[in-house]
Amino acid sequence: MNPAGSKGKIDLERLPSHIAIIMDGNGRWARQKMRPRIYGHHAGVKTVDRVVTYCRKLGIKALTLYSFSSENWSRPPDEVSALMGILHEYLIRELNRMVAEDIRFNTIGSIELLPDFARNAISDVKKKTEGNTGMTLTLALSYGGRDEILRATQKLAQAACRGEIDPSAIDESVFAKALDTSGLPDPDLLIRTSGELRISNFLLWQLAYAEMSFTERLWPDFGEADIEEAILSYQNRERRFGKTTDQIRTE
Repeated sequence: MNPAGSKGKIDLERLPSHIAIIMDGNGRWARQKMRPRIYGHHAGVKTVDRVVTYCRKLGIKALTLYSFSSENWSRPPDEVSALMGILHEYLIRELNRMVAEDIRFNTIGSIELLPDFARNAISDVKKKTEGNTGMTLTLALSYGGRDEILRATQKLAQAACRGEIDPSAIDESVFAKALDTSGLPDPDLLIRTSGELRISNFLLWQLAYAEMSFTERLWPDFGEADIEEAILSYQNRERRFGKTTDQIRTE
């Protein structure tokens, strides 16, 4: 598969199993068009549709989108309210497609902080897609990487105090199971749009060995060719995980 304008061809046998995306640039995109920020957020949802569709078509097994960070609560109340409304509309509209396309819906983050109507929609879509196995679509909502690590630490500390776990038995595997992403593979590829070169408190534990791809493209303009470019770059890199090149080539 190689959309018009892209270079090379994706090797479908070497796809990243999990792609994580920091969707950035909705506000700047709207400002360039002299429109309110919410206009950019609505446009960004259309990009989510394109990206989910294409990743499912490619055969990506897990896609995680940074949708609303724990820091985003500090934005103006009217913008936060509008974002919650957009989330609700998206879930109601996309439920049938997720069921039809075998997509399991998942969330990470402090979901309990979301308004009732958003939490109810999340719960409904999760329940109706829980048996799907084609792709897991995860939205990071009210999410912060440091907060996630703190919550996992507290969970394990409480279990140790109750005598349910020996502190000396807490290794990387045990800790990973206490994270919000338990059951998901760590991301192989992180994509960030809008030209920013940071991970903004996203999946701090899970991104330890992810390949990074940064693009100047603002999120509402991001499309299939951009995904392909990121995947092609990923496939042209050598992932050593601490080993030498010679070790990798003789395995």
